[in-house]
Amino acid sequence: MRNVYLDYSATTPVKEEVLREMIPYFTEKFGNPSSLYTPGLDAKDGLNKARQQVADLINAEEREIFFTSCGTEADNWVIEGVADARRNKGNHIITTKIEHHAILHTCQYLEQHGVEVTYLDVDNEGFVSPADLEAAIKDNTILVSIMMVNNEVGTIQPIKELAAIAREHGVLFHTDAVQGLGNVPIDVKDLGVDFISMSAHKIYGPKGIGALYKRAGINIPSFVHGGAQEKKKRAGTENTAGIVGFGKAAELAKRDLYEHAAHSDRLRRMLWEKIEAEIPDITLNGPKDFTKRHPGNLNIAFSYVEGESIILLLDAAGICASTGSACSSGSLGTSHVLDAIGVPITKANGTCRFTVGDMTTEDDIDYVVENLKNVIARLRELSPVNGAEGW
Repeated sequence: MRNVYLDYSATTPVKEEVLREMIPYFTEKFGNPSSLYTPGLDAKDGLNKARQQVADLINAEEREIFFTSCGTEADNWVIEGVADARRNKGNHIITTKIEHHAILHTCQYLEQHGVEVTYLDVDNEGFVSPADLEAAIKDNTILVSIMMVNNEVGTIQPIKELAAIAREHGVLFHTDAVQGLGNVPIDVKDLGVDFISMSAHKIYGPKGIGALYKRAGINIPSFVHGGAQEKKKRAGTENTAGIVGFGKAAELAKRDLYEHAAHSDRLRRMLWEKIEAEIPDITLNGPKDFTKRHPGNLNIAFSYVEGESIILLLDAAGICASTGSACSSGSLGTSHVLDAIGVPITKANGTCRFTVGDMTTEDDIDYVVENLKNVIARLRELSPVNGAEGW
């Protein structure tokens, strides 16, 4: 039995080049970056280099990058920070119904404290309507937060157009780019956004390290208090090895962006074509135009079966996939994203997400399709609703 990993949107393996860059910061360069002696200065140099590497990936300035523990923290910092900093201007935030829970749950928390939140609808492929955003903006709107690439169905939003609408109304714009980073080109100057959330472990870097891009000139309160780290905006001794790893992963992501995207897209298309040819009664969730979705993403509903059963049987064959977002895998009920794009519950229950990446091969695709075909056939034979009306 071979092992095939097809859940790159959940996390990615750390690349060898990244690991090699990190190791010295656990050993000879272990010093505290706030210290004035040589090991501390070495650590500080590594931190500064990484900040520039992350900035270069998105065409930002080094001073605009703030390291966090993860993308979720960056999301929380922006949402709560803007609500605090702009409370004298207004208390209205606009987001969408298909955001990551890091956004949705933070907005729901703020609603309990007097903040008004509008959750925009999306179409059946997950796209936000610019006209709907325009109509939702009010005099007291202080922030728009719309994710760049959806983590479940891969929809790539027209962020530049949406950010321009917010800017015309003097409203700050944030995008959660955790799934976009390293997969689609990001140029903050071209996009015109004010904040971007990022995470290292989605681009072959380590877990436990993320970053926030904050456009120069915008001020939001500190998120963690207690020290002068991160320009006095996020206290706590820096995760130097993690930051260095993020920097190296960002450097590689910039260098290999188009090659990575082309490789992912080619294997994703191959996977879809083979599944479509071998397995009947399936539905592709999300954009049908593959150029408008994450280059490695396939989200497929298999009729008459349960998604979790598919995942468990694939795992038994050494294949890793998911039923949706890894961050919500312990939740009850169907995906809020599939619900928002109008996928019937009977199809949503049989949905699996496959995401390919740099280590995926053509042989992997063949192995997955052969096993998936057998898994679906076996489950449908056991299903009491196979072919039943309503499925």
